[in-house]
Amino acid sequence: MTTTLFTSIREGERWFINQFGKGETFDATSRLIHLWDKEVLLLYMNGLVDGEVLTTLLTEMQYRNELFKRGTSEETDHAMMEYFPYHALEIVETEDQLAKFILSGLAVFIMRDGFTFTLDVRSYPGRQPEEPDTEKVIRGSRDGFTENILTNTTLIRRRLRTTDLRFEMHETSVKGKTDIVIAFLKGAVNEEHLHFVRERLDQLKTDGLTMTDKSLEEFLFKQGFHPMPFVRYTERADICAAHLLEGHIAIIVDTSPSVILVPVTLFHHLQHAEEYRQAPLIGTFIRAVRFIGTSFSLVMLPFWYLLSTEKQFVPSAIKYIGPNEWGDVPLFVQLLLADVGIEILRMAAIHTPTPLSTAMGLVAAIVIGQVAIDVGLFSSEVVLYVAVSAILTFAIPSFELSITTKVFRVFLLVLTALFGAPGFFIGLAITFYYLASLKPMNVPYLWPFTPFFPKAMLRVLIRFPMTVDDPRPFITKSPKRDRMS
Repeated sequence: MTTTLFTSIREGERWFINQFGKGETFDATSRLIHLWDKEVLLLYMNGLVDGEVLTTLLTEMQYRNELFKRGTSEETDHAMMEYFPYHALEIVETEDQLAKFILSGLAVFIMRDGFTFTLDVRSYPGRQPEEPDTEKVIRGSRDGFTENILTNTTLIRRRLRTTDLRFEMHETSVKGKTDIVIAFLKGAVNEEHLHFVRERLDQLKTDGLTMTDKSLEEFLFKQGFHPMPFVRYTERADICAAHLLEGHIAIIVDTSPSVILVPVTLFHHLQHAEEYRQAPLIGTFIRAVRFIGTSFSLVMLPFWYLLSTEKQFVPSAIKYIGPNEWGDVPLFVQLLLADVGIEILRMAAIHTPTPLSTAMGLVAAIVIGQVAIDVGLFSSEVVLYVAVSAILTFAIPSFELSITTKVFRVFLLVLTALFGAPGFFIGLAITFYYLASLKPMNVPYLWPFTPFFPKAMLRVLIRFPMTVDDPRPFITKSPKRDRMS
């Protein structure tokens, strides 16, 4: 006996009309066709199926008609599954499963006696893999993740040809039915971390994840108003594959070109693929410059303000630090307006059409900046230091971390303006304490600096040659840290 979902083909047709209405949505398609002289109901979402492949398959089926002229209806149902000239077939057992398959882009066949199965001929609209704008490299692959979850898993599989690579499918949200894949390397991943991700996905109850991976991050880690990013996003398949080999977990969300990597620390957000595309010494130099630039982007503006307003702390050798002309506008207000203005210019550049963005940037930087100096709104030193701070912030590879750095910079600037030197150093202490207290997935956010692991910290600062034994990071808690086989 075969498993029948409906008592008849007419009942299946009534179910479809009850779910999608009759003529209420143009893309929900229901067609009565004949295969092997048998009536079959074909259900699919127009635009999500590959019409050419489906037509070719149905045409080939007609030529096999002579094989099934004999036998009962049930035998014909079996024959439909066994001789259908395609690889991706699945029997449907529940109505909820049937609705999910149709909305996912599968073609559904309901036989005369209610026997139902699906044909995977999905063809989602989307773009081809191309290099991500936010993670460009001078040398390296030019393919990146797309909005198609199948394409993304294929890009990872192409780089990790091992039977230990697992792609675990999950479905979240009540109405959106968003597909989520947990990718990990069996034997390298920590089961506790894997259980944490699975459990949080099972607890997720919402009507949809329209903001895809960002919405998922907030649900997974209950982020609240924490400014720091608890996960690393990447649009590069090579970076994702490298993290999987280290024992990390990748979370792929359908319709998103970014992949979530967990667990991570602050230093993961300061890494870039370019460091590993250059010689070890050059990679170490690039990394050191990035670390220095990140530190300066945080403290340079408030520290310059401190030296400008507290001249008693300035050694005679650098007495020149500070504006030559103070102007009528307080220095703190100048710095705050200029720093916020740079952020507004960045947002304006994003929302401005590409052909106009360059012209808009030039007008804002040259005309407005110079006029602001001439009329006395800003001093020339303020414009210089704010511009340098902005450039240093743009050098941070993680966009999420760069925005967070700006928030902490304003926080330090406000404390310095209110309390002077004590406010500056208290602000640094508060920032450090906050970062040290974070433990997403029970992993210290400042590891290996706090708690201090000398060997691991050395690997953070220095890009060692590939030939040097490089165990999996301690924070992944991999059951097998040795990567050499």
